[in-house]
This record gives sequence, structure tokens and C-alpha cells, in this order.
Amino acid sequence: MATIRYVITLILKMKFMMSQTSKMVVGTTKRQADATPYAASLIEGMRDFGYTLETAMADVIDNSITARASRVEIIAETTTDEPWIAIADNGAGMTELELIEAMRPGSKNPLKEREGHDLGRFGLGLKSASFSQCRQLTVISRKGGVTSAATWDLDKVAETNDWRVDLEDDLSDIPALDRLPTTGTIVLWRKLDRLSTNFRHDSAKRSAEINKAIVLAESHLKLCFHRYMEGGRPALRILLNDRRLSPIDPFAIDHMATQVDPEERLPLRNGEVVTQCFTLPHHKKMSKPAWEELGGPEGHLRTQGFYIYRERRLIIAGSWLGLARQTELTKLARVRVDIPNTMDADWKIDVRKASAQMPPVVRERLRKIVERLQGTSKRTYQRRGRKLVSEDSLPLWSRIQKDGGVVYRPNVDHPSIIGFGESLPEEFRHGFRVCINLLGTGLPIAALHADMLGSAESVISDEAEFVELADAAETAIRALLATGMTGNDVARTLCSTEPFIHHRDAIRRLIEDIEQGTHL
Repeated sequence: MATIRYVITLILKMKFMMSQTSKMVVGTTKRQADATPYAASLIEGMRDFGYTLETAMADVIDNSITARASRVEIIAETTTDEPWIAIADNGAGMTELELIEAMRPGSKNPLKEREGHDLGRFGLGLKSASFSQCRQLTVISRKGGVTSAATWDLDKVAETNDWRVDLEDDLSDIPALDRLPTTGTIVLWRKLDRLSTNFRHDSAKRSAEINKAIVLAESHLKLCFHRYMEGGRPALRILLNDRRLSPIDPFAIDHMATQVDPEERLPLRNGEVVTQCFTLPHHKKMSKPAWEELGGPEGHLRTQGFYIYRERRLIIAGSWLGLARQTELTKLARVRVDIPNTMDADWKIDVRKASAQMPPVVRERLRKIVERLQGTSKRTYQRRGRKLVSEDSLPLWSRIQKDGGVVYRPNVDHPSIIGFGESLPEEFRHGFRVCINLLGTGLPIAALHADMLGSAESVISDEAEFVELADAAETAIRALLATGMTGNDVARTLCSTEPFIHHRDAIRRLIEDIEQGTHL
């Protein structure tokens, strides 16, 4: 019996231990299921990351820069029934194995440390940027004398629902292959469904639509990579259909009237943030084409603020990022902010490398910079504004502070107005003063606000011919001479304000004639 009880006890103990072991296994091991993404669904979703043609092209060029290319050619064939765009570089090129890896979505871990010249982020840019514009992506690369090519065709992926890229052995029908250098890469976009959505069956209109998008992309690329393209021996040359693009410097550093502050450095755990402030010249100190190119398609009001660069590549162009309002008086203010690629996570750089968020410590530093810079930009405009209404220059309009606002009235003490009024018969003088006051009260404030919002430089004075102003000028000159002023003082006073400022030589000749008694 003892033996039987011992055996039973041993069995019970073993069952108990097995049950405990079973409980431990259940508690630490989870059931799993295959959740591999459906290729057809995910690859279509990658088309909608928010790329435009210009940001897609920029993302591809990032790869060229990472491959240390010094020349990038963009070739666009838009007139054929099957239009295409190719981006060719003379970078390091890839072997077939490297090419296959480059065609893999998510080929690089964003947490992995990158070299300083590496503009990549997630290993998604080439694919997501290309898919945003086309349904067929072919990459041809040459390295060590060997040419390799691979193609993603989204129509084929939709049929097979499989993550398999086609390796091309026959390259005879690939456009732009003659642009492939001895070492380098071509990114070829075909089936441009996103660029020809409105006129797929009208080749002429489709071509015009694609060309219009390319023109907009050109401006973006000239700005985005301007720091690579500048100088007598630039690090990068970009050509569009064999035409070399010139960089657009948003800070007009080479202009002698640009105000440039010293660099300021902010060392942080993952890198150093370098800032530099610029105040652009007043628009009257620049040529009209230069001013318009500097403001871009949205104008200077929308392009003031921070310009954030990641490894010298522009990420954000013209935004105060919530630290200030975009106003007319501050539209000359711009701040260059340089960050290294080691701070991507801190700044939350997105897949498109087109948006970022400032870390709190940087935001506080930039807030102080903004306050200081806004004062400089405002003074640039206000100095000119004070000059136009200075008491020493006999302005035709008086600027008056009233009830917390600003009122503009015709200057009834201007010699031209006084002299003309006194030349009138007594019965007409009161009516003349009423008309002058009516001009002041009828100033079209709402229309001026609308016209000056973002493009104040487009609102100009009506530059009349001198023959139209001669009578008013003569009246003013005689009135001022009668006060005992010399001819030089009269010329200096009249020629410093509108509308006589545009006719200095004619004013001086008229003063001489009046003083010498030869003017009838």
C-alpha cells in the first residue's frame, strides 16, 4: 500500500509540476498570425504621402547627392503618347544587389546613424516619391562597367499582389538610356497617371499640363538645393532638358543692401543648431525681376520667416512656425536655421522631408531671435515711411495719429496748394478747400488694404509727366522763394518728395529761370 501511495503521490506531483509548467508557457508565449501587408494595397497607399511633382523630384535628387553626384539631369518627354520623366546623375552607381535593396520599400532604418552627406531618412523616398507621380518606376544604374536595371510596375503588383520587382535584362526599349554616364543612375518615371489626370486622351493639352507642373518644379528645385548649386565651383549642377538651372538664394546674400547678422550656435545633445538672421533690401533697391524671383510665386508676404535646412538641403521655406504673424512690415525678415541629420527625430522630419517641428528648447531660442529681427525689418520700411511724410520734405499728404489709428489727409499747407488757392477769386477759395478735404475723406482704405496685402511694392504712385506738374511746381517755387528761401533750398525741399522727386533736373531748371526772370 505504501508503494502504491508513493506512486500515486509522485504522479500527482508530476501532474502538478506539468500544470505549472504549462501555465508558465501559456503566460509567456503568445499565439501569432501572419500579418504581412498586402503588396497591392500597401504599394497603392504609398502613392498618397502628400508629394507634389517638385517635392518628388527633390526626394530623388536627395539620393543623387547622397551618392555624391555632381551633375543631375532632368529629361522630360511630354509630347509622345506615353510621356516620361527621367532623372539621371553621375553618382556612385549601384550593383544589381545594391539596386534590389534600393528598390525595397523601407530599405533603411531611420534610427540608424547616417553619414553627414546622407539626405535619406526612411529608405522610402525613391519609391514613395516616384509612385506619387507614376505607375511604372524603372531604375537603371551602372557601376564598375556593369549596368543593372529594375522595375516596379504597379499594375503588375495589383495583379500578383506580390512584393517582387522585375529585373531588366533587355534595355533596348528604355528611354533616356543614352544619358547614363560611365558611373551613375537614372530614375525613370513612366505611366504618368498623376500628371495627366485631366487630359489623358488629348496629347496637346496633356503635354501643356505636364509642362506647367515642371515649370513650378523648376522654381522649387532652384530654391531647395541653392546652397549646393552656388559658387564658381558648385557641388551640384542641375539641368532641365539641357538647360542649367541657376540657384535662388532666399537671403540675397550677394546684394550690398542685405543686412546680415552673425551666426548663433545652440549645442544640443544630438547636434548643433546654427541660426543666422537676414533682412532683405527694400524693393526699391532691387530690380523688379530679382525682387519677384526672390518672393517666388506666393510673394514676399508668404515667404518671410524661417528657412530650415537639413544638411544644407531646404526643408521648410518661409514660415514663422507659430512664433509670429506674417505681416507687411516684417516681410523682409528671414532666418536661416541649419540642423544635422542626427536631429531628425528631435525635429520630427517627415518622409517627404518637407515638414518639421521645433524642439521646445530651440523654439524658445528662436522666439527671442524673431523679436529682434522683426524690429530690424520694420525699421527698414518705417524709415522710408517717415521720409515720405517728413515735415522737412513738404509732403502732399500728412500722416496723423488719431484715436489709436493713423489718418492721412492732404497737406493744405503745401506751397502748391496754398499758392493755387490764393490765385483763385475769393468766391472760389472756400469750394477749393472743400474739394481738398473731400479727397482726404474719400481715401479708398479698403481697396488699399486689399492691394497692399502681400504685394505693397505693386502699389505705385502715378508718375505724371513734368508738363502736367509744371504749373503746380511754379506755384510752389514762387511761394517758397517769397519766404526768403534760396533756390538751392527750394530745390532740395521740393525734390525730396512726391511728385517732384521724379523730375529733379526739370525742377532745378525751372527755379533758375524764375530766379533769373526768364520764365514767363
